[in-house]
Amino acid sequence: MFHAPAAPRPKKRSKPAEDSFCRREEATFQDVRIFLVERKMGRSRRSFLTQLARSKGFVVEDILSDAVTHVVSEDSQSSSLWAWLKGRSLPDLSTVNVLDISWFTDSMREGRPVPVVSRSRYTDILPEAPKAAPVNTVSQYACQRRTTTENNNRIFTDAFEVLAENYEFNDIEGRCLAFRRAASVLKSLPWAVRCVRATQDLPCLGEHTKAVMKEILQYGRSFEVEKILSDERCQTLKLFTSVFGVGPKTAEKWYRRGLRSFSDVLAQPGIHLNRMQQSGFLHYGDISRAVSKAEARAVGNIIDEAVHVITPNAILALTGGFRRGKDFGHDVDFIVTTTELGKEENLLISIIESLKKQGLLLFSDYQASTFDISKLPSHRFEAMDHFAKCFLILRLEGSLVEGGLQRAQGDGREWRAVRVDLVSLPVDRYAYTMLGWTGSRMFERDLRRFARLERQMLLDNHALYDKTKKEFLTATTEKDIFDHLGLEYIEPWQRNA
Repeated sequence: MFHAPAAPRPKKRSKPAEDSFCRREEATFQDVRIFLVERKMGRSRRSFLTQLARSKGFVVEDILSDAVTHVVSEDSQSSSLWAWLKGRSLPDLSTVNVLDISWFTDSMREGRPVPVVSRSRYTDILPEAPKAAPVNTVSQYACQRRTTTENNNRIFTDAFEVLAENYEFNDIEGRCLAFRRAASVLKSLPWAVRCVRATQDLPCLGEHTKAVMKEILQYGRSFEVEKILSDERCQTLKLFTSVFGVGPKTAEKWYRRGLRSFSDVLAQPGIHLNRMQQSGFLHYGDISRAVSKAEARAVGNIIDEAVHVITPNAILALTGGFRRGKDFGHDVDFIVTTTELGKEENLLISIIESLKKQGLLLFSDYQASTFDISKLPSHRFEAMDHFAKCFLILRLEGSLVEGGLQRAQGDGREWRAVRVDLVSLPVDRYAYTMLGWTGSRMFERDLRRFARLERQMLLDNHALYDKTKKEFLTATTEKDIFDHLGLEYIEPWQRNA
C-alpha cells in the first residue's frame, strides 16, 4: 500500500538528491564516471543499478556529458546505440568506453572497476558495415567455407542447436537440418552479426532462422528456445540421450512410460538395458564429462603401443574433433590399418585382447566389417561406414596424462573412464576414411552433397565414384580427393562446420 501524503513529497525527493551528491563527492573511484543508458534498460532498472553502483563507491552521472568515461547499455544492437550516442552532440566519443552490461556486472561483483576487454565493447559500426566482408562469396556448401573453432556468433548458433535438437527429437529431419545448416554458415563468419540486415546475402538462412536472430538481437534471448529448454519432455529426452547407448527412440519410449530420471529407469523392472547402456549408466559420471586434449594424447599412446606390439607396420591416426583442433571432446576417435593390404582384418580383435590383458578395458562392442567393394558406389547417405569398428570404454590412469586428469569436484580417484572409438580399414581406403572420420558432420554432409550435385560424383568413407566416367577415383591423401572434386584444400582445423 502507498502511504504518500502530498505535502511531504518534496522533502522525500530532495533527500536522495543530496545523498547522491554527497556519495559522488565521496566516491572511491573518482576517475571512473559511469552513465547508464535508460533506453532498452528501463527507468526502474536504471535507478536500481545506479543506487547499487553508488553504494559500492562508483560515480554514476545522471546526465550524459563530456565528463563521462564509461557508457553502459543493455542495447543488443551496436548500430542503434551508436546512432543514439552520436545524436547527443558530445565533443569526442573516441575517449569514451562504450560498454555492454557485462562490464558493469563484473565491476559490481569485484567491487572495483574491472579492466575493459574487447568482448564488452560496442564496436562503432553502421548496420551495413559487416558487408565489408564479402558475404556474397559465402558458399552454401560447408566444404567451400573455412570454419575454425573460433565462433563469433555463438549466441545464435547455440540457439539454433537447441531448435535443431528439438526437431530431431520430434523426427522432423528437414527443419533439424535447416537450423544446423544456418548455424554452420554463421560459424564460418569472421565477424559477429549485429543486425539481421547484414545477413541478407548469406545462404541457408530462412525466415524462421532470421526471426530467431532478430528476437535475440532485440531481447538478448529467444523465447522459443527458452520454451523448449523449460519443456519437461525436451529436458527428459536430452537427459536420457546423454547416456552411452541410448538413442532418441529409446529415450522417447522411456518418456512415454512415465520415466523422468535415471533412478526411474534403473528402478523399472520392465526395462532391460543392453550391455552398452549398462556401461553407460555405470560410468556416466566420467563419460558425460569432457575429455581433454592431454587425455586424448594419453589414450593415443596406449592404443599406439598396443597396436605396434601386434604389428610393427601399423598406422594409427587421431581423427574427430581433436584432429580439427578442439581442446575438448566427448570421446576419442582413431582409425587404424597396416601398410600391407589384408593384414588389418583381425587387428581390432587383437587390440581388444591386448587392452583386456592390461586391465584397461571397461567395455567393448566389436562390429565386424561388412565392406564389399562390389556393392559400391552407394547412392544413399549413410552416417556410418561398413568397416570393422569397436566402441570402447577404457580406464585411463592419471599418471599417464600430462597435467593430470579432468576430475569432477570431490573425485579422489587416480583414474577415469574414457570413451574410445576405433575403425579398421584396408590401407587403400585410408584417405577416404580419414576425411570422413575427421568431420565435422556438416562439413562431410556438404562435401558429399557438393560431389553429387556439382560434380556428378558419389563420395562416402569408402570411395569416390565419377558417374560421368563410370569409374572409381583413387586417392592416397585427403588433398587428392579435394583435387578430384575441383575444391581448394581445407585443412582439418578449418572444417569445424
